[in-house]
Amino acid sequence: MERAAFRISGFIPIVVMLLLAGAGVASILPVLDEPGVDVRIGVVTVGYAVLAMLVATGFTVVNPNEAQVVQFFGRYVGTVRQAGLHWTWPLTARAKVTLRVRNFETARLKVSDADGNPVEIAAVVVWRVVDSARAAFAVDHHVEYVAVQSEAAVRHLATSYPYEAHDSGRASLRDSAVVSEELTSELRERVELAGVEVLESRITHLAYAPEIAQAMLARQQASAIVGARFKIVEGAVGMVSNALDRLREEHVVELDEERKAQMVSNLLVVLCGDRAAQPVVNTGSLYS
Repeated sequence: MERAAFRISGFIPIVVMLLLAGAGVASILPVLDEPGVDVRIGVVTVGYAVLAMLVATGFTVVNPNEAQVVQFFGRYVGTVRQAGLHWTWPLTARAKVTLRVRNFETARLKVSDADGNPVEIAAVVVWRVVDSARAAFAVDHHVEYVAVQSEAAVRHLATSYPYEAHDSGRASLRDSAVVSEELTSELRERVELAGVEVLESRITHLAYAPEIAQAMLARQQASAIVGARFKIVEGAVGMVSNALDRLREEHVVELDEERKAQMVSNLLVVLCGDRAAQPVVNTGSLYS
C-alpha cells in the first residue's frame, strides 16, 4: 500500500550547504599563515565534497500529476506526490509513476458471442493510477497489465452476451449502457491489484465478422420485414373491425355473413398489399 515518504523542501538543504560552505571558509581564513593549514584545508574540502555529494543524492523533482516511488537499498520507504523540488533520504532510488488519466483502446478482437456467432469488438478504457506502490511493485509493468486485462475483459464480455437479443427483455452487446457498466465493473476488479482505477469504458466497435456479415444482414432484413408485416396486419385487422362496426352502427348497409367475409377479404388485400390497389367499379347490383 502507498504511504507518504519523508521529505522536506529541496531549498532548505541548499541553504544549509551554502551556510556550511561559508562557515568552513570563515574558519580557515584566520589561520592561513599557521603551519599545517594546507592539510586542514584539504581535509575540510574533501569532507565538504563528500557531504555535498551525499546530500545531493536526496534531491528529487516531482512534476504535477506525478509520483516518485522512493526505495532505500531495495526497501520501499514511501511516495512523494507533491509537485516541486524536494529532499528525501539520501542514497535512495526513485521511480517515476505518472498519475495522469490515460486512454487505452483495444485492438479489434474477433470472438464468438453467446450465440456462437463470430463478431468483431473493440473498446476504449479510461484509467489512472491511484496507488503508486502497487503500480510499481505489484505487477511487472502496470501499463501492459492494464492493456492485457482490458482485452481479456472485452473477450469475456463478448462471450457473455449475444450480438442482438432475439428474446424480449434479454440484454445484448448492442445495449451500450448495460454492456459498458458491466465492462467497467469487471475491469475495476481485474486491475485493482495494480493500484489502477478504471474511470470509464465504452464499446467503440461492434460488428459481425466479415464471413457471416451478409448472412446476418439478410436475417436482420427478414426479421424487419416480418415485424413490419405483423404491424401492418395488426393495424389492418383493427381498421376492418372498425369499418364493420361503423357500418352496422350507422345502418349504412346490411351485410350477411358471406358478404362480410368477402368485404373483410377485400379490405385486407387492399390494406396489407405492398402495391397500390386497382379499383374495380361495380355497375350492377350489390350482389353481382
